[in-house]
Parts: sequence; C-alpha cells; structure tokens
Amino acid sequence: MQDNDNRSFAPRERLDGDIAVITGGTGAIGLATARRMAALGARVVLLQRSAPEAAAPALAQLPGSGHRALQASVTDSAALRAAAQAVEREMGAATVLVNSAGFTRPVPAADLEGLDDALIDDIFATNWRGSFAAIRAFAPQMKAAGDTVVVNVSSIAAFTGLGSNLAYAAAKAGTDALTRALAKTLAPQVRCLAVSPGVVDTAFVPGRDAAFNERVGPTIPLQRVGAADDVAAAIVACCTALRYATGSVIVADGGRHLG
Repeated sequence: MQDNDNRSFAPRERLDGDIAVITGGTGAIGLATARRMAALGARVVLLQRSAPEAAAPALAQLPGSGHRALQASVTDSAALRAAAQAVEREMGAATVLVNSAGFTRPVPAADLEGLDDALIDDIFATNWRGSFAAIRAFAPQMKAAGDTVVVNVSSIAAFTGLGSNLAYAAAKAGTDALTRALAKTLAPQVRCLAVSPGVVDTAFVPGRDAAFNERVGPTIPLQRVGAADDVAAAIVACCTALRYATGSVIVADGGRHLG
C-alpha cells in the first residue's frame, strides 16, 4: 500500500503487494474472502484454531503464491500477538485485517434460561473480544504501514435484535460500536469498516439446513439467502472500491433487514 504521506482514496482494481490476514480464514466467509483477495494479487494469511497443516486444502484453493496459515485462536491474545509478529517478520506488515472468526448457537429470544452464563461468555469472547484482540495485535504494524484497513464481519442481528440468540445480537452490536470507535482512533493510517450479512448459506448456525434456506429465501426482497461469496465481495469492496469510507457498516443481506 501507499506511504502515509501519499495516501490516495482512489478506488483500486488490484491488491498486489498487500498482506491480508483473515481470522476464521478456513470458515466459509473467511475462505471465500481469501479466494477473492488472492485473485486480486494479495498474499493471504489464514488464522485458525487448528494446526497450520489442517489448512492445506484451503490454501490449495487460493490463486497466486506466498499464502500461508498460522495457528491462533482469537480467544488467545498471546497467540494473536505471536501471529502478528510472525506475519511482520516473515511477510511484511499486514495491510488488511478481516475479522471473520465467530461462534454462535441457536437459543430462542424468549428462552431466557437457555441463554446461560457460559454460552454468553463464549459468544462474547469469540465474537467481540476476539475481533478486538486481533485488531490490538495487528494495529501497531498497520499504523506504521499506513493506508491499511480492518474489516469486521458483523451481522444485521446487531440492529434488528433478531438472530441466533440475544447474546450474539449484542456481541455484534458491540462489533459495530468497536468499528466506529476505532475508525476514529486509528485514523488516518487505518480505516475500519464492518460488513453485516443476514442469513447466509453456511454451516455457521447449527440447525439451519437447506429446508430452512428454502423457507426463508422467498421472504427476502432479493428472493434468496446469501452465499459466503456475497459477503466476501462486500469485504473486498471495502478494500478496493470504498476507499473514502471508514466507520461505516455495510449491509449485505439481500434486504432481509427491511422486514
């Protein structure tokens, strides 16, 4: 990316020279994003909880070269710091950070007892603290590099109040607040944006199968549930087309939030 003193907000066609770090990089949205970014010339780092060897099939899907996987759970701040140091030492400063790691479990909003303390803590640890911890780990090198971007994967549950459970909705509302706050405090060197999907055809929410998607799809204005690549396209747009944007939450849900 460009030098701090020569920042350009002009849209970019390519990501040549960029180092893109993706938490939850082997998940559906993370991997779809990795494929798009690699196709545009970025070198991609997939962060995942399991050993790097487990990411071999995912890495094999990425066009280009110079990609790698690192083991770092977003709930382990020390591991994130170590991963950030490894990226900077071995590849150069990260210029893109995508926070797509997440976790949830369906609990009806009316089932207050079903949303127990342990589940609440797990959801916030992964979905909010994990994103914050990843940004905290990579922010020094991203600020030093300048003209860099963080994209947090949020959810329309943050403002509709609906979703897999209330804790998830609250954690994603926190993600939106984090995005806006850091857009101010990390500026001008680092832009910070969020992308908010609605229903996406992945295995992220247990119990949402093909029958669920077939039932919900026709209720969405664009007449189908989202695909991981729909979300990935919005994430990449934050890095390429939406260059004069920071602190914004980009909704990519086919219109589901319209009710």
